Amino acid sequence: MSLDEIRVLGTRAHPISMQETLSRCIELSRGLGNQHVVINAAKVVSLQEDSLLRSTIDEASLVGIDGQSVVWAARWLGYDVPERVAGIDLMHEIIRAAPGENLRLYFLGAEQSVVEKVVEFAEARGCTVAGFRNGYWTDEEESTIVSDIADLNVNVLFLGLPSPRKEHFVRTYRQALNTGLTIGVGGSFDVIAGKTLRAPSWMQKSGLEWAYRLSQEPKRMLKRYLVGNAKFIRIVLKEKLGPRSERPD
Repeated sequence: MSLDEIRVLGTRAHPISMQETLSRCIELSRGLGNQHVVINAAKVVSLQEDSLLRSTIDEASLVGIDGQSVVWAARWLGYDVPERVAGIDLMHEIIRAAPGENLRLYFLGAEQSVVEKVVEFAEARGCTVAGFRNGYWTDEEESTIVSDIADLNVNVLFLGLPSPRKEHFVRTYRQALNTGLTIGVGGSFDVIAGKTLRAPSWMQKSGLEWAYRLSQEPKRMLKRYLVGNAKFIRIVLKEKLGPRSERPD
């Protein structure tokens, strides 16, 4: 499957729909060493200074556009982006499709009680769960975790870890994991397990999901959103006002 690619806000992305993303993920899950990553406003800001994160995105098999603010910014810059493809929504779609596609899933991340609930959720929908583990381990344990996953013939590995930890983890072990496709889904495990609530659909569509999350975790998210959003706006304006050659026709 050939995919269009854009270079926007200092990174690359595939501006495709949810259905196209799902089809591509299923295809990649039957291969080896593939990675799906997403870009959002926070990640656009981080990759300006994080060369490893930038390299991970550059090397990924599929780069989705998660943040609604990135969708709007890309459209304002002249790119044709059909819709936002949120990581948690993609995770739901893959879980829904997995039984019919005979995919073996692995869930890595979050607290033990949380990941157990995610496994229950997937198994209740007919999925084959090859294995799971919480997201807390020492440096000494890491190689054993990787080798354990490699022995399980996993088609899709869901990583419920924060950025940029999940991106760096996959960049280091992508081939050693011996999985078809690795997908970073951040805090999606917590949402599925009911530990945290997702913003109402109208807030998601209005680009206000960040405000809902801020209301739930003000101390942890205040600096990220206030400072991060201001930096993101500067990045967008810089690209908009940059040389014509850097923008689409």
